[in-house]
Amino acid sequence: MGVAPRLPVDGGVVVSFVRVRGLWQSYGGRPILERIDLDVAKGEFVSIVGASGCGKSTFLRLLLAEEMPSRGTIRIEDGPVAREPGRERGVVFQRYSVFPHLTVRANVVAAESFATRRGWLSRAGRQAARDRADALLERIGLAHVADAYPATLSGGMQQRLAIGQALTARPRILLLDEPFGALDPGTRLSMHDFVSELRAETGMTIFMVTHDLAEGFKLGDRVLVFDKPRWDPHEPEAFGATITYDFDARHGGIPYQIKEDDHAAIHA
Repeated sequence: MGVAPRLPVDGGVVVSFVRVRGLWQSYGGRPILERIDLDVAKGEFVSIVGASGCGKSTFLRLLLAEEMPSRGTIRIEDGPVAREPGRERGVVFQRYSVFPHLTVRANVVAAESFATRRGWLSRAGRQAARDRADALLERIGLAHVADAYPATLSGGMQQRLAIGQALTARPRILLLDEPFGALDPGTRLSMHDFVSELRAETGMTIFMVTHDLAEGFKLGDRVLVFDKPRWDPHEPEAFGATITYDFDARHGGIPYQIKEDDHAAIHA
């Protein structure tokens, strides 16, 4: 029946910041995800790995509320189910989601204006937003290129800018979808340090999809493995993926819990 939810404990009291219950997602009757139950504590960094096409990015879109599940719920601190993306969830994709015709500073200001209810800022609001943008750029190491355009920046700097954009709304959850996959190895390592420092500074809850298992264990507190424990060779699309392993990346990769029937199915 999939992995039973791990329940973070603080002083003997169960603490769940993100709670996923009975989650299924299907497209055109074809199951992509099934039977997902998960509890994540506030401030945890959760890495998500698995084979291509096993629903990792779909799960991220569900967390973002960009899609609604076929069944089940996702709640933050037992709040209402989100029906669309909101300010409490920030997202960064593999390809840099920056505006090429705007300067670095203007990219950050634009992200803040889009996060407002009206979608624009007053004259006074724009000046205040520019001041906040300069403070953010200083924080993420891009103050010296505030007046430059994204095309003149390195890949790592563009990705820093994309993360900076996501942070303008002060999200409670940051969602990273293969954020370093297009970077060269050296830049990728520097971005690992950057995200680790940012996480330590902000205490945000982070979900990161990656194809790099070593990266997942290096950055995450937990590593979730998405796979299909049920498989029909005559109808390979009959079943969706679920969380088959939940590893504790902080303590030698020890699994938290896995159901015996799933373990047998995986190794059959």
